Amino acid sequence: MARLARYFVEGQPQHIIQRGNNREPIFAVERDYLFYLECLQEAAERQGLAIHSYVLMTNHVHLLVTPQTSQSMARLARYFVEGQPQHIIQRGNNREPIFAVERDYLFYLECLQEAAERQGLAIHSYVLMTNHVHLLVTPQTSQSIGKTLQSIGRRYVQHFNYKYQRTGTLWEGRYKATLIDSERYLLTCMRYIELNPLRANMVAHPNEYPWSSYRVNAEGEASGLLEGHELYGRLGNNSTLRQAAYRELFKANLGKVDIDAIREATNKGWALGDGLFRDKVERLSGRRSAPKVRGRPAKVKLAKEKGS
Repeated sequence: MARLARYFVEGQPQHIIQRGNNREPIFAVERDYLFYLECLQEAAERQGLAIHSYVLMTNHVHLLVTPQTSQSMARLARYFVEGQPQHIIQRGNNREPIFAVERDYLFYLECLQEAAERQGLAIHSYVLMTNHVHLLVTPQTSQSIGKTLQSIGRRYVQHFNYKYQRTGTLWEGRYKATLIDSERYLLTCMRYIELNPLRANMVAHPNEYPWSSYRVNAEGEASGLLEGHELYGRLGNNSTLRQAAYRELFKANLGKVDIDAIREATNKGWALGDGLFRDKVERLSGRRSAPKVRGRPAKVKLAKEKGS
């Protein structure tokens, strides 16, 4: 039941249409159109995609293009650097709820644990919000994250659709992910994840929210799901000291700079770290780790017609 392979004939143009989900608007203000064109130009230059014509409508896009290779229109490969953690966000379609009652949360965690163990995915931190999930993980292989989430998708979506008499997808497209610099961001990202219910004004303290890893990491609640990261282990020589040191981290507010950095890197799929870390990621992963620095484009640079 694999998808049909995309057409590719060298030198042959293709007409592409991409529509908003449920034909809803994908552009609202001028900056949306400009930013889309900026993303399109950068990606087309990087992937060898000649653009001859385009139109951005309110809820869909038309492109006329000629790809240089069969991969020119492919999605960016997922990051994988051995031993490097990743922050993952998976949202409900149209930001609609993906959990309704306690059994939903418990079944999702059951699916996550079984799939993670089978696929070699270490889970360090998580939070299950009403309409999205955050995970901080370290994959053993380049397939660990994708296969884990595929397994959850098959089992949990079937459970949710059957229980609530619905059909179709539950998730909002592909999951978002960023490779993170452990030394700089691991503990910060754990706090970011476990503080989500506070930022959403759902609780006054993270230990009041039952569907996160805070009670495990900070208070020693038993869990077969979590695997402590090395940096978490350095917080103390025994579990009591580690948990106390971890709780101390939550006494300081998480700065806006860190929150914005985590959000931007995860949502846009870039590496989270300084220049040296991003250079390392590019060498080891073979793909760009940050966007090109460019000014605001007036329009996409169109390919020249042959013979002109």
